Amino acid sequence: MLMQSRAQSLDVPYVPTPQNVVEKMLDMANVGPGDYVIDLGSGDGRIVIAAAKRGAFGHGVDIDPVRIKEASENAKKAEVENKVLFVQDNIFSTDFSRASVVTMYLLNSVNLQLRSHLLGRLKPGTRIVSHNFDMGDWKPDNNVREETSNIYFWLIPANVKGEWNWQTGEKSFTMTAQQEYQKIRLQIKSGRISLPVEEAILNGDRISFTVAVPKSDEKYLYSGRVEGNRITGVAQIRLGENSSVVEWNAVMR
Repeated sequence: MLMQSRAQSLDVPYVPTPQNVVEKMLDMANVGPGDYVIDLGSGDGRIVIAAAKRGAFGHGVDIDPVRIKEASENAKKAEVENKVLFVQDNIFSTDFSRASVVTMYLLNSVNLQLRSHLLGRLKPGTRIVSHNFDMGDWKPDNNVREETSNIYFWLIPANVKGEWNWQTGEKSFTMTAQQEYQKIRLQIKSGRISLPVEEAILNGDRISFTVAVPKSDEKYLYSGRVEGNRITGVAQIRLGENSSVVEWNAVMR
């Protein structure tokens, strides 16, 4: 549903998301069993109902009591009323921290107001899908065009900004990470030696990168999951034609 202001006044036109766009949004978020979907500005409930038909649970939030009643009736008709709930509330006071997927059809101005709430409240790896409106300088991880609609997709990125330390084999490493949303820049040292970093990627709560040792055929390929001030995962150590895999545990200072 399209809203027009932070107050979500009831006199704005109700513009439902076309059903083909609903399905594409859910496809992009890979919604299925085990997901909890929260739709901000849920209108007649079609997004949450479509998610329930895919095996997900969830609820819709709308300020208009008429839409809440309509959505509840539509859920009953679709025989998914035991999987969904519709709540009359302002989206800015909604607790959406439990969601694995958040969907929305709002406005650019509202998305920008919501952005800090989404980044601050949702767990890393949570999926966000928006119909027609983006998040300003937080660029989407994916976007597609479905007929006349634009659909934007983001993963909530983990916070990796800071200094990290770990040991791999006999070498100790220090990593300084700079971050802007999901974009990261890494500086890694072993002792006083700065090491080139290749393919640094932050994807939700997953981080991966490759470290090359200058003037040698030695490389370290890291892949792990960020959990607060720790990263746990694996490191591939490649020495010429020889390679091995060891555990990787990094701690933020």
